[in-house]
Amino acid sequence: MDVIIPSLGESVAEASIGQWLKKVGDAVRADEPIVSLETDKVAVEVNAPADGVLTELLFATGDSVNVGAVIARMDAGAGRMVAPAASGAGMPAAPAASANAAPRQKAAPALVEPAAPANQPGTRGAALAGDAMAPAVRRLVEDYDLDPASVAGTGKDGRLTKADVLSAIEAGTARVKGAAPSAAAPKAGRTEERVRMTRFRQTIARRLKEAQNTAAMLTTFNDVDMTAVMEARSRYKDSFEKKHGIRLGFMSFFVKACALAAKDVPSVNARIEGDEIVFHDYFDVGVAVSGPAGLVVPILKDAQAKAFAEIELEIAGFGRRARDGQLKLEELQGGTFTISNGGVFGSLLSTPILNPPQSGVLGMHRIEERPVVLKGQIVVRPMMYLALSYDHRLIDGREAVTFLVRVKEALEDPMRLLIDL
Repeated sequence: MDVIIPSLGESVAEASIGQWLKKVGDAVRADEPIVSLETDKVAVEVNAPADGVLTELLFATGDSVNVGAVIARMDAGAGRMVAPAASGAGMPAAPAASANAAPRQKAAPALVEPAAPANQPGTRGAALAGDAMAPAVRRLVEDYDLDPASVAGTGKDGRLTKADVLSAIEAGTARVKGAAPSAAAPKAGRTEERVRMTRFRQTIARRLKEAQNTAAMLTTFNDVDMTAVMEARSRYKDSFEKKHGIRLGFMSFFVKACALAAKDVPSVNARIEGDEIVFHDYFDVGVAVSGPAGLVVPILKDAQAKAFAEIELEIAGFGRRARDGQLKLEELQGGTFTISNGGVFGSLLSTPILNPPQSGVLGMHRIEERPVVLKGQIVVRPMMYLALSYDHRLIDGREAVTFLVRVKEALEDPMRLLIDL
């Protein structure tokens, strides 16, 4: 039985083999993940079409494959393990000639982790790390190029959990593959390491450069007094969470403020298509969230019609699925405007880059107390810098400034969001 690359979504015709989750000889069940693919936007798992045993892997990690290509073969219904051949056990065989198969790249050697001594922390987790790691944990280890033996597993039977890996990264105890333990003397001289860019990172690089080469980008700035928003959150956070099961965050205020401002300045929510301008009567906002491979921008659709709780629940879901590598392709497609919150990483000021074909992106930044003059008095207020990058081919400076002022007014007086002012 052939294992075939399924349809990966609109406009996605090619992917790369990110990680084989099973090897030749492994018994698999129907719908059990066999391989993780890297597309231009997200990682996608391909599942077994039936119960059986894997008999042949036709591509190696890093190879490009087209939708519809046969990537593996299995003996459907087989109930016993098939021993892989001595040469290249667990490695893909030479790919069969196919019109839709990409040119074969040189296969990387199979990774064999050195056994850790029995008295070392993380030994049990490392022993079970290879085949027992959940796909999300495996992706996290691969993205950071970590040695599983350096992470202590706290899951069942010593298995590694995502929390184990994240804790080890934060504590600085997780080692990169091939790195000497911290107790070892550093190697003499200087070294370099070459790591192939993932398809996801290549796509980010290409699209960002495309935005710079295509759009006439300009950024305008303003600052906003966050006192009113912070007071509203403090006053209603407990009752809001009790009723809706989600915390009241800042992002819902910004989404609603931008949706309101876009009604007054529709060009910010439009795009250029050839020699025409396409205006939208809906506000589909991309919200940048952090995933293991970098920032991704899932789309919050019809944000102009959503309540605060709906916005917070959807954004929280985006963040959770991004961290677990479970965002769907359809959640990343489309969008008429983008909001990027660099403040969560401590950014004071930045000039965000457009996400083509969108014409506007708002950058949020950290809140810090600063002295400001209010009614002739110097007072301390929690202030945030806002940055609007826009395509000057479509949006004039007056319109960009007007949009930012509308956002500022709505945030400094949230009642405007309720009465549509």
